[in-house]
Amino acid sequence: MDRICPELIAAANQALTKSFQQDFRALGESLSRRGLDIKNILAESASLTVALPSWGFSQAGTRFGRFPIAGEPRNVAEKMFDAAVVNDLTGITPRVSIHVPWDKPIDSKILKRQATSLGLAFDSINSNTFQDQPGQRYSYRFGSLSHTDRAVRRQAIEHHLECVEIGRALGSKALTVWLADGGSFPGQQHLRLALERVIGSLREIYSALPKTWRLFTEHKPFEPAFYSTVVQDWGTSLMIAQALGPQAACLVDLGHHLPNCNIEMVVARLIAANRLGGFHFNDSKFADDDLSTGSIKPYQLFLIFNELVDAARDPETKKSRPPFEPAYMIDQSHNLKDPIEDLMLSAVEIHRAFTKALLVDRTALARYQEMNDVVMAERTLKVAYETDVSPILAEVRRQAGAALDPVAVYRRCGYREAKACERRN
Repeated sequence: MDRICPELIAAANQALTKSFQQDFRALGESLSRRGLDIKNILAESASLTVALPSWGFSQAGTRFGRFPIAGEPRNVAEKMFDAAVVNDLTGITPRVSIHVPWDKPIDSKILKRQATSLGLAFDSINSNTFQDQPGQRYSYRFGSLSHTDRAVRRQAIEHHLECVEIGRALGSKALTVWLADGGSFPGQQHLRLALERVIGSLREIYSALPKTWRLFTEHKPFEPAFYSTVVQDWGTSLMIAQALGPQAACLVDLGHHLPNCNIEMVVARLIAANRLGGFHFNDSKFADDDLSTGSIKPYQLFLIFNELVDAARDPETKKSRPPFEPAYMIDQSHNLKDPIEDLMLSAVEIHRAFTKALLVDRTALARYQEMNDVVMAERTLKVAYETDVSPILAEVRRQAGAALDPVAVYRRCGYREAKACERRN
């Protein structure tokens, strides 16, 4: 069993059609009273797509252990089948973001053909210099692109150049760089020189990018470095992007911020600088990373999309060069949920936040902001956020041939059970 049978999806949808149609009509009438045409919102909502992480299809772990789930994919080819299931059921996840060397293809051309046959394409290639790999000559224990040893930096640069070549073969258009480089004790690292070495290394990688590609730099305030992380916040990420050139931009990982950080303001600042490259969607309660998107802070997710929709509709932003085209990718891998269910739910929550942001009365909001009417400005946002847009999301899925209720269809089809038998080691 490699795909979800379309007839099963259609039958499941048919059983829900009557109640779904009632909900969709009721929402349309409600939006009409607010001057919104549900058909226009539906068309805009259908424009959203988000990439799946290749590393998200196996159970992750904690510092204390890992609990595998039956039927986990054993290689990147099997992960592509799982990714196709997520897209079959949600209709909005047609791309996969690959992590190298975790999911380095044996033959990129074969993997690309498989993806095409499954209706999938490839998004950003993610490098990995935060782990030492078997057979690696030099260790990244004390850094990679920032290392004091030129030979270690050379090794890390070559790894990124290899990622670019793999990406070329797969049809990717971006390289995402997250560095664990930093220090855990005062005096361990020369703070200015470490950043200079990172920028110098990235310049060489940047010069090898195809002209149609982008390079995303990702920041994280701490972990595994607990005293000084080289790329610790959006400001440093912005400095790097500006030093490299117009193909470089900043990637915002929602879990890579200190508690109570105003992430939507970070997004607004990067939009203003025309350096917002994209997102790794997940969620966080404390300083944890990779929780399911929208599971902890759904209102924050909505406020982020409020900034994105506002920018997309701004005539000035539309004139920006390079164009305003943020890349949307999920970055999560949890230890408790079925990974396929987790990714489906996260994709739906991202879609939900985006669609709610489409409902904001921007004319009224701008007027209230100019009048300094705090209550009405906030209320304008809350009216959109509190609207249940589930019927719109379901209709987008239905029109794409996907499931009105993705999780219910997934559980009914027995895909996990079938893979548990097929993928025994």
